[in-house]
Amino acid sequence: MTYKCAVVDIPFGGAMAGVRIDPRRYSEHELEKITRHFTVEMAKKGFIGPGIDVLAPDVSTGEREMSWIADTYTHTLGYRDINAQACVTGKPISQGGIHGRHSATGRGVLHGIENYITNTDYMDCIGLSPGFPGKTFVLQGFGKVGLHTMKYLHEYGARCVCVGETDGAIYNPRGIDPKELEDYEQGHGTIVGFPKAEPCDGSILEVPCDILIPAAIEKQLTRENAPRVQAKIIAEAANGPTTPAAHEIFLQRNILVIPDVYVNAGGVTVSFFEWLKNLNHVSYGRLSFKYERESSYHLLQSVQHSLEQWFGKARGEIPIVPSPEFQARVTGASEKDIVYSGLAYTMEQSAKQIMTMAARYNLGLDQRTAAYLCALEKVFTVYNEAGFTY
Repeated sequence: MTYKCAVVDIPFGGAMAGVRIDPRRYSEHELEKITRHFTVEMAKKGFIGPGIDVLAPDVSTGEREMSWIADTYTHTLGYRDINAQACVTGKPISQGGIHGRHSATGRGVLHGIENYITNTDYMDCIGLSPGFPGKTFVLQGFGKVGLHTMKYLHEYGARCVCVGETDGAIYNPRGIDPKELEDYEQGHGTIVGFPKAEPCDGSILEVPCDILIPAAIEKQLTRENAPRVQAKIIAEAANGPTTPAAHEIFLQRNILVIPDVYVNAGGVTVSFFEWLKNLNHVSYGRLSFKYERESSYHLLQSVQHSLEQWFGKARGEIPIVPSPEFQARVTGASEKDIVYSGLAYTMEQSAKQIMTMAARYNLGLDQRTAAYLCALEKVFTVYNEAGFTY
């Protein structure tokens, strides 16, 4: 996690913690008691705090659990800390959360793939045409990350042909609509039986496609199945889905692997934005929203006035009609707009750094090594320039 944060220039360290249970076997009341007790134990050991360690959601957790953590910390160890809400991210908006956090990892996966799939040099290396339109993708895992990744890639013109979950998989070569599948899953509790697709009996990781997105758990792509993978691009939306042996096989087979340490960093990036919001005690855009909107209107009026002066008002008024895109921006950027813009910029800059590192050391398609080199160089620079503390 330290290196993932370093890759996207987030000043967080790295730690993982959790409770090893099956949440499906517990009631909401029991889960709340477990979560609150876990928070108290973390606080007693000094493992949680806005300036110590900032928690965030992961497998089987979400806004509800993060809200319990924030409330518990605020009313115990952090009861005198004005920044207590910043002890955890991924909270509901009413509890200090930020717009866009829920879909952040999926949107980060979109931008991570976008930065490579629009790069003609990398696409020439693997024999794909640049851009999303017409590309097919396979998705393993239809949780929060998988769902939003599917939605965003669908919006950008890619076609999902196969989706897999723990209880089964579905396939449709003509494409699966993400909204229809989401509605079906919410109504039936499973994707199995979706009427607009057929069951997929084999391994979905071996289904022919342009982009394979493992968005479930670790160690899914191994030495055994890597030779049978038929994708040109693998985007690691999950943490550690590819074993080292499989990674070497993909390099030999000229398959581009966009590593997890970069491509799924959208969640921690927006968590950083939420943390900053909590420390600043003001939402993004609140101080500048009205000023920017009025400035845009004044700009249009100024252009109209200048044109009328130049051509003369005798010919009548010269209305300045903004394009739909500019009109949408004239109204001002919402918090979600600012978050999405910041996330896209972060993923773009990080991709450039990784590609530059890959070129410097002649790594070719080995973007994982390039990403780790970027992270290690940044961490080393910090320690080297700070010196040692005695």
